Amino acid sequence: MARKSLIARERKRERLVAKYADLRAQLKKEGNWEELDKLPRNSAKVRLHNRCKLTGRPKGYMRMFGINRVTFRKMALEGKIPGITKASW
Repeated sequence: MARKSLIARERKRERLVAKYADLRAQLKKEGNWEELDKLPRNSAKVRLHNRCKLTGRPKGYMRMFGINRVTFRKMALEGKIPGITKASW
């Protein structure tokens, strides 16, 4: 499990991105780069990093499910993800 501070930092970035999304889009459209520079750096969407919603693990993230590969495998084997079964042939 990731440190709680890293998970909190990522959530804070997500809130900032949502808060400033419209303003950033408007400033970019106008070409007002000076005002854009004054906005918080963490309000840029490019600063976000996908993390597992359950554990906060940054690597092995599966976009379709929003969790990492380790958590996905564990939940799939326990039958907690509908429609997912272990392949066998």
